[in-house]
Amino acid sequence: MAKAWLVLGANIGDPLVQLEEAVARLDALPTLAVTKRSSVLLTKPWGKTDQNDFHNMALEVETESTPQELLAICLGVEAAMGRQRLERWGPRLIDIDIIAYERQVIDEPNLKVPHPFAHERDFVLVPLREIAPDVADWLVTRRH
Repeated sequence: MAKAWLVLGANIGDPLVQLEEAVARLDALPTLAVTKRSSVLLTKPWGKTDQNDFHNMALEVETESTPQELLAICLGVEAAMGRQRLERWGPRLIDIDIIAYERQVIDEPNLKVPHPFAHERDFVLVPLREIAPDVADWLVTRRH
């Protein structure tokens, strides 16, 4: 099983409920187990700042899935929960990003791991440091 680290966020609807639902949906999958979870952090929006604050958290998961399969899982959970991609960095019912996967560097058209902006976003680094400080340090030191 591979280890991966995800960051979840939401800022419309009931963010705390949506985060819990996303965690439950991920953990219920036969090819994935949530092994660690951070507390929820309230953060200012990044990129597009004229919107509600975000609730963010990090997860460590063990998975049998490849990085591309894990991406499909994350997108599937988002879609099942009603996520609509209307604008870049806009409000989100749920967002699930792959931040790191076994410390691999993946540069494919639809998947960049580590996440390209992870090293400069506190809403990624703060909850990630809570559950995987070594991974957070790796993100910062390898700077994109």
